[in-house]
Amino acid sequence: MKKFTGDIVIGLEIHCETDTKTKLFCSCQKAKKDDLPNSRCCPICLGHPGSKPVLNKKAVEFALKLCLALNCEISPELIFSRKSYFYPDMSKNYQISQYEIPLGKGGSLKLRNGKEIGIIRVHMEEDPASLIHPAGLKESQYVLVDYNRSGNPLVEIVTEPDLASPEEARDFMKQLITVLNYLEIFDINAGIIKADANISIKESEYTRIEIKNITGFKEIERALVYEVNRQKDEIKHGKMIHAETRAWDSEKGITFSLRKKETEEDYGYIIDTDLTIVDITDKWIKEIKKEMPELAQDKVKKFVQKHKIKKEDAEILAAEKELAEMFEKVAAEINPILAAKWLRRELVRVLNYNKKELHEVEIDEKHIIDLLKLVENKRITDNVASKILEKLIEKPFDIKEYVKKEKLEAVSDISELEKYCKEAIKENPKAIEDYKKGEKKALNFIVGSVMKKTKGKATPREVNEIVLRMIKD
Repeated sequence: MKKFTGDIVIGLEIHCETDTKTKLFCSCQKAKKDDLPNSRCCPICLGHPGSKPVLNKKAVEFALKLCLALNCEISPELIFSRKSYFYPDMSKNYQISQYEIPLGKGGSLKLRNGKEIGIIRVHMEEDPASLIHPAGLKESQYVLVDYNRSGNPLVEIVTEPDLASPEEARDFMKQLITVLNYLEIFDINAGIIKADANISIKESEYTRIEIKNITGFKEIERALVYEVNRQKDEIKHGKMIHAETRAWDSEKGITFSLRKKETEEDYGYIIDTDLTIVDITDKWIKEIKKEMPELAQDKVKKFVQKHKIKKEDAEILAAEKELAEMFEKVAAEINPILAAKWLRRELVRVLNYNKKELHEVEIDEKHIIDLLKLVENKRITDNVASKILEKLIEKPFDIKEYVKKEKLEAVSDISELEKYCKEAIKENPKAIEDYKKGEKKALNFIVGSVMKKTKGKATPREVNEIVLRMIKD
């Protein structure tokens, strides 16, 4: 048994729905948001007598990609078991899962700070049905069941208890999502990803509490922060912490007791005789490896070594697959440091302001290259480029034509700039007087006046130099 020394010990069990078209053991199309309840199910989903499950090969390949990306040892055989329990979300009274031999074991995933989190196992299983509690989990007098989700393919990732804070747990989820996106095995917009968290604190001698079905990065951090504080408060008031399973109420921001903590043995696992053992051959694994993309951590190393950009910039660019791919295409034609600055800061800023993801807008690398070529060649100022980028997010257009039509070319003619600077100095004698008295900020007022006259088409540094020279003269 692992010996704990930290103040907080956290392990995660993450369930992720893989992005296949059909369910894990039948040909039912996976349900969409607008589908009527119980309209996407069949005798196999519902466990009718005589129905026989047939394994979805694509779901296995997706799970194998994840095992490889997490550096897991792959099992030579895929064996399914029946996890027995009596609950309305599984009409056949068992869930098809893996127990004795998981598909992958002994892997790892690095957090952003470089800390390595161990992966105990990655295994496949079917999703239970959806339970709808009309008045909430605690207050509802009855429960509704929708079997549309029943049988959807899941991978479960079980970590070692290596996480030492709610913040680390949230970061682990972020890093995992990045891996899933790169592998293209998870639909971030429609797919389900949820976590059960096992948490214990030093004061309780590491008595383990499980929190079930937490959805979302922020929610996992909120739930764990609450639970740490709750356990510490219980001990402070002389109460004992008992091993139990609790649920997270995101609306109230609290956990509440569900049941006494069960063990895996309580589920009475048996090998599922309806499913034959599948050989995971070396040949199959090699074929899958060929399809594997370059992952985020590999891209970070490449961006730093090849393009000489800061590691922090590289990490932000690599965190999103679409952004990383755009950077590589832009950096092939534009100075990589300039490209990194604009994609990592300006593009992300504009997307965030518009509450958009990169895949939701029409802008592509050609627009960014056209824009940054004008910046690189000092044809337009940074200020003008930022405003153009804001318009591009709304609807793409021909940038060169737009700059010409709107007369946005940078004012680089020194005589023209000097004319604007003389006007600004003449119009603002008090600012000049204040600057000469030692108020350095007064100069910004003059520079701002010139920028206004040029409609932002001059560089502040150049204007600053001309104004200072004129004042001294």
